[in-house]
Amino acid sequence: MLPYPETDRPVVLVVDDAPSSLGMLCDTLEASGYTVLVAADGESALQRLELVVPDAILLDGMMPGLSGFETCRRIKANPALAHIPVLFMTGMSETQDVVEGFASGGVDYVVKPIRAQEVLARLHTHARNARITRMARDAVDVAGMGVVFVDAHGRLAWRSPQAALWLHALGEPAAPGHLPAALESAMQDGANLRVTTVGGTRLSVRNLGAATLGETMLLLALHRAESGGATRLAEAALTPRETEVLSWLAKGKTNRDIGEILGTSPRTVNKHLEHIFEKLGVETRAAAAALASGHLA
Repeated sequence: MLPYPETDRPVVLVVDDAPSSLGMLCDTLEASGYTVLVAADGESALQRLELVVPDAILLDGMMPGLSGFETCRRIKANPALAHIPVLFMTGMSETQDVVEGFASGGVDYVVKPIRAQEVLARLHTHARNARITRMARDAVDVAGMGVVFVDAHGRLAWRSPQAALWLHALGEPAAPGHLPAALESAMQDGANLRVTTVGGTRLSVRNLGAATLGETMLLLALHRAESGGATRLAEAALTPRETEVLSWLAKGKTNRDIGEILGTSPRTVNKHLEHIFEKLGVETRAAAAALASGHLA
């Protein structure tokens, strides 16, 4: 019996410079209910991730060209992909290689030659946990809020998709991987401030204090003038489908998520977004989401 229904098959991306050697692993994953995608190198993997967001990634640590470790770093640097669990496949079990794998953002590793059933058990656990985390994260954004966790060194440990859009709208961070300069004062205990952002919006930021692992939790919410955003949306004359796409975009959904919800392809969603940006007079997803937040159900 498959652990997943046929209509809800999780997707796993397998990245290895010799994918033919992983035939048994791929067959086992397919037989266990996964849809398997394959990439032969790091660059190909990153290109595939522009089109599809898998539920997990099995990544060879040592590959010619872009190494698995560097590929993982690039994946984790992208807010839209950072939630994907990465499991390293490596022929090396030296401590320094294991440490580098975790330091680059991996959640687990398996040693070659691959034991398919071991990989299956680990993959199932990480994919399930990632899905639960993602549902909880999306629930926060649907409630109209954004959440940010900042570690003890002032670095962004995690942010919900909606929070990521708002942070991007605030401009460059004070330092790489940190909060935008406009929000630095929010790290003071009990801080509650509003920051002017793009499009005449105002972002409220509340410091909720210490969370787990010594991290500080910030709660973000967008405030807008009485009629400016609503008037601009009305004047844009969006079609019903464009309104649906914009509504889900404002909730932090990716093109793939929106496509699955509306029963269309990510490429079609992207076409709708091009028309939406033109009608609203904006150039970025963040600006469109900020304009629509609070005005679309």
